[in-house]
Amino acid sequence: MRILIVTQYFWPESFVVNDLVRWLTKAGHSVTVATGKPNYPTGELAPGYTRDKVQCETFAGSQVFRIPSRPRHQSTALNLALNYLSFAWSGLLWFPRLLKRQEFDVILVLAMPITAALPAILLRWIKRCHLALWVQDLWPQVVTSTGFVDSRFVVAILHVLVRFIYRAADTVLVQSNQFVGPIAKMIPKKKIFVLPNFAPPSDEVLPLPLAIAGLFPRRFSVVFAGNLGRAQSLSTIVHAARILRFHPEILIVVAGTGSHAETLRESVTAAKLTNVQMIGMLDRRMMPELFRHADCLLVTLGDHPALNATIPSKIQAYMKAGRPIVGAINGAAADLIVSAGVGLTVQAGDGAGLAQSILALTKMPAIERLEMGRAGRAYYEKHFDADQVLSRLLGILQREMSCHA
Repeated sequence: MRILIVTQYFWPESFVVNDLVRWLTKAGHSVTVATGKPNYPTGELAPGYTRDKVQCETFAGSQVFRIPSRPRHQSTALNLALNYLSFAWSGLLWFPRLLKRQEFDVILVLAMPITAALPAILLRWIKRCHLALWVQDLWPQVVTSTGFVDSRFVVAILHVLVRFIYRAADTVLVQSNQFVGPIAKMIPKKKIFVLPNFAPPSDEVLPLPLAIAGLFPRRFSVVFAGNLGRAQSLSTIVHAARILRFHPEILIVVAGTGSHAETLRESVTAAKLTNVQMIGMLDRRMMPELFRHADCLLVTLGDHPALNATIPSKIQAYMKAGRPIVGAINGAAADLIVSAGVGLTVQAGDGAGLAQSILALTKMPAIERLEMGRAGRAYYEKHFDADQVLSRLLGILQREMSCHA
């Protein structure tokens, strides 16, 4: 197939779309990527990229077109809105010209944010090809759940925009069953397909820096990895750490960065917590080693219907690592952890309950924790393996394209 992928985020930013492109090109498909300038998660452009010019490059055998777009800078509501709108507006102006001589069978949009679909809708009309959205968040609910938007007028506009985007798509792919109901209120349910996230392949593994590897011996290590933003309810980790500070054998290691990384660091410092170590953002190739050193893996999320429908992609990576998971989280993610038998969960925001769950894991026989990890790994291989998920993606697209032909 001739596939155009439209995504606001792309390499060297660390998202699964990079592995999607590698997989598709390796499978023999012709892939073109239409994207912006990399600036996540720091908010500043990556070295070698300029804000204003179109830049073209290749990645894993695919052609990549990068359009001018405004970096997010500090992740305030205004900066994020300008970043999202900048990509959408620039895409409407540039993508039709850059892709004028190319034909596609399908346009696949990684709808993070959903506004990235706007230029893809224009291209779909121009190219007369199939348009598929892969949705990772429930919009506009996700922006109200994180507190970035509280204006009823803005939310009303977003509702209209989101409905327009969903109706313009031929196929909508969602990451959990809990997405289906809300989206089916806007479009026919037959257009919606559940396609879970997958963990990135770990073809190349790098060792941890010695300073980080040295944190783990003789401690029960609880590792949180990923985005440090408002949705992650980082105060829950601080609350749990306060309770666990009298258990020096337990260490919470936080790997990642994001809009609330400094807030978390300040909270840890203010509380004089020595049982929390923030190690910053690591090369993704180090993550398998980080998880291998961990005794359990941590996930937290706020309590909101949009967040409760979400299964953070880190959970698939955690399962693949074969380690127990401990979570303060509601909804689809909690249900998954429990049904897979991979760990312990408490309600979102329950720092005291999270601390008790971590203590319960420390007292659990090592063989039981090992069995939890094995259960998670088995569940991953059955449901979230990359080859399986992406083969299902191709099957859905080919079937739906033939239906709409």
